[in-house]
Amino acid sequence: MSQQVVDTTTPTGVIRGTVESSRARAGVLLIALSAQFMVVIMLAAAMAPNYNFNTAAISDLGVFPETAWLFNASLVVVGLLNLVAGYYFYRSHGKRWLLAAFALAGIGALGAGVFPLDTGDAHSLFALLAFLFFNVQALGSATEFPGVMKLLSVVAGGIGIAFVVVMVVGDGGNTAVFGPIGHGGAERMIVYPVMLWMVAAGGYLLGVRDTATA
Repeated sequence: MSQQVVDTTTPTGVIRGTVESSRARAGVLLIALSAQFMVVIMLAAAMAPNYNFNTAAISDLGVFPETAWLFNASLVVVGLLNLVAGYYFYRSHGKRWLLAAFALAGIGALGAGVFPLDTGDAHSLFALLAFLFFNVQALGSATEFPGVMKLLSVVAGGIGIAFVVVMVVGDGGNTAVFGPIGHGGAERMIVYPVMLWMVAAGGYLLGVRDTATA
């Protein structure tokens, strides 16, 4: 009697028994990324003299002498953690375009940390890359999540993308588009929803026990 051979590999060639481990590692990294960055920008905003949430950019925290080292180091950590998290997540889903979104977001954060706001155009380009692709990775990750987590991914990424457009229009000269929340508020509407999404996504990835694709 012949013995049936069962395929236990994922589309990436990873043994299915390791998928849970890869997801768990991605989950831990996403939670750590978000937690450290949210705490750092809260502390830095409290430390920076006369910092105005309405008018100041988040990246202004990388220019104040009191907070530059803290904020810029945190951005570099964000970039590194996102790159590694994206790799581990990729090991479970095998979608190169989604891995690319994580990579571009991570590169954007790294570049924004290495080139602070007062260095000029380089910072602006890297920051825009991060703003855009952190939200693209949330939208793209919706293809890997079911139910409520899928909805949260779409909502968080959609809000962020919408406010990227608002920021581009406002910084292009039409500042009225910012409304009462100002430039600072618009930037936070790009960043905060996706950072909170990372906590939820990380928790979901830690809790998944199914070895099939989510």
